[in-house]
Amino acid sequence: MASPCWRRRALAAACLGSVLLLLGAALRALRPAFESNAVGTSWLGGKRRSPLQTLYDLDQGPRSALAEVHRQRRELLHRACSRHTRRQRLLRPEDLRHVLVDDARGLLYCYVPKVACTNWKRVLLALNGRGSGDPRAIPAPDAHAPGRLPSLADFSPAEVNRRLRTYLAFLFVREPFERLASAYRNKLQRPWGAAFQRRFGTDIVRRLRPHPSPDALARGHDVRFAEFLAYLLDPRTRRDGPLNEHWERAHALCHPCRLRYDVVGKFETLAEDAAFVLGLAGAPGLRFPEPPPGARAAARDRAERLFRDISPFYQRRLFGLYKMDFLLFNYSVPSYLRLR
Repeated sequence: MASPCWRRRALAAACLGSVLLLLGAALRALRPAFESNAVGTSWLGGKRRSPLQTLYDLDQGPRSALAEVHRQRRELLHRACSRHTRRQRLLRPEDLRHVLVDDARGLLYCYVPKVACTNWKRVLLALNGRGSGDPRAIPAPDAHAPGRLPSLADFSPAEVNRRLRTYLAFLFVREPFERLASAYRNKLQRPWGAAFQRRFGTDIVRRLRPHPSPDALARGHDVRFAEFLAYLLDPRTRRDGPLNEHWERAHALCHPCRLRYDVVGKFETLAEDAAFVLGLAGAPGLRFPEPPPGARAAARDRAERLFRDISPFYQRRLFGLYKMDFLLFNYSVPSYLRLR
């Protein structure tokens, strides 16, 4: 008899498939050449179990401590979605752009920038024989190059539905304000973020800084954290379109209340969670690139220092903007916030 998880997944995929059929014309226009390849390889032919089957096998017997952690995260996410989400709009093709597809392994990965997504893209490429099978040998620009990894939005509704039914879907998330502080530092403070500074920094300076210097207007290189947060909260920013992916909410990128995720990995337990996914994918020997020692503690300290100088009024408003990520992924309110 099919397990409750299998039945829920099949029902969710069927519902989503019926929605996507309404978008058939748009999705078919995006259909790439690689769709003509067979979906999956050895595991669909029965030579080995798929990652999704392996996960559900773990759920049927005695679970390891790590498997139990991930079962609880799935259930917490499911309950949070039921409790905190109301009727939602239909998914559109662009909503699936962040879900990357590995047909050879039977994987769906929704990438969230500033949550080790460069290394996860490297790993997916390495799993398919790129970079001599070593993720660290793949330069970051190659990992992010358009077309290197297909997106779920590139397939027809029937092919999307089939992959949602049979592939292991996973995402990695991070404490929302630490991720936000990391995005600010990486894209608006660092010298290598010059392109972002010209694109976003100049707009922030022009819109929010009284009497900006000509240099700041031209380069956008000295945006203060308080200005960045004011920009995020400015109604004009949302009217211009979705937030940039580096500071867009994780739930808005991956839609976890409409797409079922089998593994919810966390940046805070990156090594263990990555090893769990790679074990399910049949690649336990592949080593996930880890951040330098002390990097996570430094990121926490940096976020605390940045938010310490932000007024309680703006802290409350910003928490309201990112509240769903805190709720859906079971993150506590940071102790340094003054929300009352």
